[in-house]
Amino acid sequence: MTKKIIIDTDPGVDDALAITLAFNSPELDVIGLTTVFGNVAVERSTANALILSQFSSYPVPVYQGHGQPMQRNTPNYPDFVHGADGFGNIDWPASDKQAESQHAVDFMIEQIRANPGQITLVALGPLTNLGRALEQAPDIAELVEEVVIMGGAVYTPGNVSPVAEANIIGDPDAADKVMTARWPLVMVGLDVTSQVLLSKEQTAAIARANPDQGKLLHQACDFYIDFYRNELGIPGCMVHDPLTLAYLIDPSLFELMSGPIRVANDGLAMGQTIFATAGRHYPHPGWENQPNQQVCLKVDKQRALDLVIQRLSTPTSLD
Repeated sequence: MTKKIIIDTDPGVDDALAITLAFNSPELDVIGLTTVFGNVAVERSTANALILSQFSSYPVPVYQGHGQPMQRNTPNYPDFVHGADGFGNIDWPASDKQAESQHAVDFMIEQIRANPGQITLVALGPLTNLGRALEQAPDIAELVEEVVIMGGAVYTPGNVSPVAEANIIGDPDAADKVMTARWPLVMVGLDVTSQVLLSKEQTAAIARANPDQGKLLHQACDFYIDFYRNELGIPGCMVHDPLTLAYLIDPSLFELMSGPIRVANDGLAMGQTIFATAGRHYPHPGWENQPNQQVCLKVDKQRALDLVIQRLSTPTSLD
């Protein structure tokens, strides 16, 4: 059965890979892209989402969302990772399409209410739009099928501080609200996404096999992969966002653990995702009556990479 998904995104090189992966996967029906600040400003993420929407064989509307966190100033955009344009400074032509007039949060709420138990929210950026949606319409927590987020780290180090992952620290207040909501949530974090690498040779092969989509992806990944080589000394980029879509396509690739998740929102630990094993009780406040969520802790690295490459290498008939 095809899964209806809304992708909340801040494209972003790995967002581009993930969104294209979703478009090329018959298991998924992307009913909309909603945008948020993160890798770039929200206006740029919207422009990039419009470019990517043209990679789909069916119409995918784009809805602009929030441009700053719920309770704090917008963090700096990581242009040294994704480029000032979010696509590795490749000067890709803008789309002639326009974003919808409806706000991203209103679109999410409307679709979840209209399709109870059928919509999966896939969050690839800071969680501001999801936090605002919960604030505006608490009832959606009981109506959504699932929430799958790329973010966080449990037993592996963070990527913007020793403990914090970028999407979570982008809006830690929203992240804690999202993690503690009573909806079924799966966190696909650095514990698994840091394990799977995509090389320049592989992105070049994708572009040869699927030039309509692969040309942008290959060019954008060059900048992204150079960052990983120069900063971490590894021969490829971590496929953070694509692995989140891979979970939706084939959950058997992952091993999960259940338990409450909280997010630190101050001090040196700001943005840390703190995971408690289900069933444990603690005398310190903040953990009582918290919902159990699912955290991906292990991944079949080769099968996951094979899935990503195969789907991205498959030419799609574009309108």
